[in-house]
Amino acid sequence: MKDKKISTINLLLIVQLLVLTLVFLLITVSISRSTRKNSIDHMSTITDERASIIDSYVDNAEKTLTHYSKAGQIKALLLDPDNSQKVTEAQKYTELFSQDVDNLEGIYVSKWDTTVLAHTNPKVVGMITRPVKDGDDTKLRQLQDAMKNAGDGVYDTGIIISPASGKQIVSMYKAVYDDSHNPIGLVGLGIFTDQLVEKLDSMPIRGIENSFYSMINTADNKYIFNVDKEKISTITDIDDLLVLCNKHKGSTTDASDYFEYKMDGKKYVSIYNYMAEHGWILMIDAPTSEVYSLTRNMRWYLGLLALSVLGLMLIFHFLNKKQEATNERLNNQVEKNAKTKESLNKAVFKDILTDASNRVSFSTDMDKTFISADKPCYFAMFNIAGFSNINTKYGNDAGDAVLVSTADILRKFFKKGTVYRTGSDEFIVAIPADGDPDANNRMINNVNTVLVNLSKPHSTPNGYVNATYKSALVRMTSSVDTSIITVLKDLTNRSNPTPDNVKFVDLG
Repeated sequence: MKDKKISTINLLLIVQLLVLTLVFLLITVSISRSTRKNSIDHMSTITDERASIIDSYVDNAEKTLTHYSKAGQIKALLLDPDNSQKVTEAQKYTELFSQDVDNLEGIYVSKWDTTVLAHTNPKVVGMITRPVKDGDDTKLRQLQDAMKNAGDGVYDTGIIISPASGKQIVSMYKAVYDDSHNPIGLVGLGIFTDQLVEKLDSMPIRGIENSFYSMINTADNKYIFNVDKEKISTITDIDDLLVLCNKHKGSTTDASDYFEYKMDGKKYVSIYNYMAEHGWILMIDAPTSEVYSLTRNMRWYLGLLALSVLGLMLIFHFLNKKQEATNERLNNQVEKNAKTKESLNKAVFKDILTDASNRVSFSTDMDKTFISADKPCYFAMFNIAGFSNINTKYGNDAGDAVLVSTADILRKFFKKGTVYRTGSDEFIVAIPADGDPDANNRMINNVNTVLVNLSKPHSTPNGYVNATYKSALVRMTSSVDTSIITVLKDLTNRSNPTPDNVKFVDLG
């Protein structure tokens, strides 16, 4: 009987080995195709993400210039440019405004003929940036026409080498109009690209060590960014890129694709994203040997898996007799672990992922909290809108990183408050306060400030991720229980996810 049993097992092992071999061949063919596509998709996602970062950088600069142009001191000066008091006020405002702008080369206001009235650098005041020489006002009219064509928007001249500093900047202008919508002057802004380049440089592609990025302007075929700094602001000499620039030049539709090319005897894959709003093409290139290395590696992994399975099948017979005893010991251990886990769960009041207090802790703390009219307490809820989409699009690791980042930001800005994670995608901050009549406005402003910081891209293992938040704020002067969570949820569900739309209720 024993020999017969062994023979049956051996026969089963042979059949399983044959089936495994067939499955291995089929899987190898399938994976060779799918991994190639996945590699391209992965690089495309990274390219799109970097393009989004560049867009955001330029957009923030445009918002900065727009905000500056709407200041009362600026318009008042342009309406009366010879008034020395208004000149002084505008210059003071410009210098204070400049202190809050990161990577600023300079921001200024000038007459419609480009005579500078106030500037970050006071020494520039009085300079004419577009002087008329020998009766030739072509450059001045080109700038004026471009600003008028932009209407109330910003005329974005792109990323250029500044003639003032010799460094690369984002340059833009905006016309300022009187009540009759006649141009009375303009404002200009230059933002260094150093911070943008640092951010792009700090975003390597996982699994591809020798990737590099570049960006080219389709208007003049010149490099804006390049791994070889000497090529910046020079026309590309790569035929494939010249064809690509001609293809998309003047197009108003975003586009992305990839192509393969050979350079210095090496084959490369180039993933590109055409940013129609600016007329730029952002590219990420990498050797084909690295991009498609997953296909080769998967074949090795499958081969090792086949050998491992064969080895496991061979020793299975010898382990079978010990399995029952092992299983019994494991079952006993699992039961003990379950009891231990149950005890620990009752004792733990912290959320393991974010290190914030959990819902149980919230309930316990509210039972102990003494709130009165002299010592009110604010409760601010921050709910991540569409959090499941983040997990789906970027992965659970990225979602966890967003949660951790959210908790860290809340702790940073609410140093006197206690942060609770009361749901999978929601946080509550309990902030003790005093009876100051202006406390409500200050607290609402604080919440708005936090929302602005939460809206910035979160660094995750899978790249930078943007998250949208809904928020609500409640003031309490009487006892509180967990029902406050329901109240806050109801308020956030009524609000749109924007930093300036915080729902506030004074429940007394």
